[in-house]
Amino acid sequence: MEGGFTGGDEFQKHFMPRAYLGTYYSFDRGPLPEMEMLKFNLECLHKTFGPGGLKGDTLIDIGSGPTIYQVLAACESFRDITLSDFTDRNLEELEKWLRKDPGAYDWSPAVKFACELEGTSSRWQEKEEKLRATVKRVLKCDANLGNPLAPVVLPPADCVLTLLALECAGGSLAAYRAALCNLAALLKPGGHLVTTVTLGLSTFMVGKHQFSCLALAKEEVEQAVLDAGFDIEQFLHNSKRYSEASAANSGVCYIVARKKPGP
Repeated sequence: MEGGFTGGDEFQKHFMPRAYLGTYYSFDRGPLPEMEMLKFNLECLHKTFGPGGLKGDTLIDIGSGPTIYQVLAACESFRDITLSDFTDRNLEELEKWLRKDPGAYDWSPAVKFACELEGTSSRWQEKEEKLRATVKRVLKCDANLGNPLAPVVLPPADCVLTLLALECAGGSLAAYRAALCNLAALLKPGGHLVTTVTLGLSTFMVGKHQFSCLALAKEEVEQAVLDAGFDIEQFLHNSKRYSEASAANSGVCYIVARKKPGP
């Protein structure tokens, strides 16, 4: 792998969903920086998909990992949501929650927080059922492919969501830029890309295993989104970072961008 960048085989072999969830998504039990990052994402997504925000028929989430928090707001404004990930274990973890299997990860603290943002804190269980009903499929994905969902071909979507995922898909800025173009191809003209990107982070830990992350600058991210054929409608830089983040880490950026109409 380029420069020792951990590739797909390493993720498939060593990325353990429960170790990841326990480290980064223990909403009311984990490290404070991780909880603050999750709240930041939920607040941004609420503003984006809440009343007066983005809405449509179809939304595709690329690189869902083993998490569902990222579509809690969108399930109120889209009728058909696709979750996707590269690793089989993450897909299994998603399916467990959707089926309400015994031992499925407990997302209720995050769901309750999302409902508080909506002013409906008492209906968190209804929110979970709404999300389960709105997720129509869970698919394998690879952002490095021209069609990230291959061999499945879906109609062009109204929105593509990708949070904290593309930075791990390739070991170079060129690969990141290409992945953004691949995601753009999943969208209708005028459709929206919504993404959170970690900045300046080169590695992260899941259990005892270290994984690579492409250390991006916010200027590189902004230019890559523009060059992939988008107009940026919102670009929010926040200095929040994870508890184990290196000194070089410069926070995260949250972006909402609209795909330019065709020629």
